[in-house]
Amino acid sequence: MTFTPGPLDGLWIISLESRHDDRGWFARTWCAEEFSRHGLNLHWPQANTTRTLRRGMVRGLHWQAEPHPEIKLIRCARGAVWDVVVDVRPDSPTHGRWASFDLSESNQQQLYVPAGFAHGFQCLTDDAELNYLMSDSYHPDLARGIRWDDPGLGIPWPIADAFLSERDRSLPRFNELP
Repeated sequence: MTFTPGPLDGLWIISLESRHDDRGWFARTWCAEEFSRHGLNLHWPQANTTRTLRRGMVRGLHWQAEPHPEIKLIRCARGAVWDVVVDVRPDSPTHGRWASFDLSESNQQQLYVPAGFAHGFQCLTDDAELNYLMSDSYHPDLARGIRWDDPGLGIPWPIADAFLSERDRSLPRFNELP
């Protein structure tokens, strides 16, 4: 794995190094020794998978609040997504800034997203699947979110005709957060 610091404080892009032979390929997606060398989280009590069927669908922007914030390790296993993170940590030097990444089964990159970041994505293909490692268990009462199309953030989503859940459509704007 190759670890590259991202454009926001605490964010990492991790590129897989695949080994190819006549059977296909093999790549390590997690290694405690390598993560430890970079000072990253080593505790992953929960793993999640999301499968999104329609191109243009947006999921997010979500995070989990204190006292159980989640660090996420995210990888696209099928299809392709445009992945977005927003730093919502009030005391962060990159508070209110966002960054985007193309994640796909072919580019073999994953994101290490620190606690206190909202996360979301838009499917660039039908039938996209993301795998997540989570640093904490899910606590529904701590689930938070902000609008994907908040004009104050100005995120230029690649597909204009987005599909959203009712929950995501009703999230507050960034400047409405407590």
